[in-house]
Amino acid sequence: MRYCKRCVLPSTKHGVVFDDEGICSACRSVEKKHKIDWGARAEALHRICDQVRGKNGQVYDCLVPVSGGKDSMYQVYMMSQVYKLKTAAVIIVPDLQTSEGILNLNSLVENFGVDLIKISVRPSTLQKIRRIALLKVGNPNYAEHRVVFASVARTALFYDIPLVVWGEDIGVEFGGRVSKSSSQEGSAEDLIDNDLFKDVGFTELLADAIPDRDLFFYTHPDKQELKRRNIRSIYLGYFHWWDGLKHFQIAQKFGFIPRLAGPLSGNVINYDNLDEKLCEIHLWFKFLKHGFWRATDECCYYIWNGRMTRAEAVKLVNEHQYQFPKEYLPEFLEYHQLTHQLFEETMEKFRNLNIWHKVKGEWRLKVELR
Repeated sequence: MRYCKRCVLPSTKHGVVFDDEGICSACRSVEKKHKIDWGARAEALHRICDQVRGKNGQVYDCLVPVSGGKDSMYQVYMMSQVYKLKTAAVIIVPDLQTSEGILNLNSLVENFGVDLIKISVRPSTLQKIRRIALLKVGNPNYAEHRVVFASVARTALFYDIPLVVWGEDIGVEFGGRVSKSSSQEGSAEDLIDNDLFKDVGFTELLADAIPDRDLFFYTHPDKQELKRRNIRSIYLGYFHWWDGLKHFQIAQKFGFIPRLAGPLSGNVINYDNLDEKLCEIHLWFKFLKHGFWRATDECCYYIWNGRMTRAEAVKLVNEHQYQFPKEYLPEFLEYHQLTHQLFEETMEKFRNLNIWHKVKGEWRLKVELR
């Protein structure tokens, strides 16, 4: 395990590559972004919007997946207010929403005048898949990722919406796998094949534990059907520089509120991923497996956007990364029907002993960030 010399991303990040100078592929991606003609990219998006505006007389020109977070509010702002498309927002409603997430969704609808399509999958099925994914592969949010990608595509098909606008390509932003169509034209057609599902295939994960009739919203429609219906998916981050802080500042103008009690344990900022209660412990498992989580992600974005030095990031990561996300642990255990003992055993099952060891009775990374 080693760390990028420019940011604080470790070599254990799936898909990241370090060059001979010790610089990670995410940092090299940022270098390339500085050379992009963003004005030309914005014009390309204008042309796409002109092609779909009022197409076939459908009710909506554009569909934006939302969560109650700053980025999705920014996406709706851009497509409805800047690009002037008739925009629908769609949310796969979390089972355990936060009060801030609910208030921010209300602000989105009120301030942008968009329709919000809500999909609430059967709680018992979602809980069962989350529990299976947690115990089998240490990835409880696997279920949400599946249902988000599949349900958004099904919504576009149902309402005949020609354009789906996602946020950023995580492979571009964090140096992972990037499809040819994404890198060349900002296409999100291969979204379902990204690094979020690297652990195991969906069929293998479930092993017939849930009947197919209960998996409609977890099963992505045939890509050929989307093409036949001329439904296109793109990443907004391909056409506009992706910057979470700027998104937060724009969203605040339209009623967005950060976490009122301040940053959660392990976090540096209080305005990211605040819409639901189950994600923090999911990301703690990333820490156990790969040796980094919230603090590293947040500080890397600040470095890449020129707002933080590496030395400042090192200090912040070391101060925050060992803080266990205790705030929503009771809800997490109850939701997944776990005892404290089984939860502790599951954490240790997925702790990567290649990168962890005990120092004076406490688990620490073998290679600390310096």
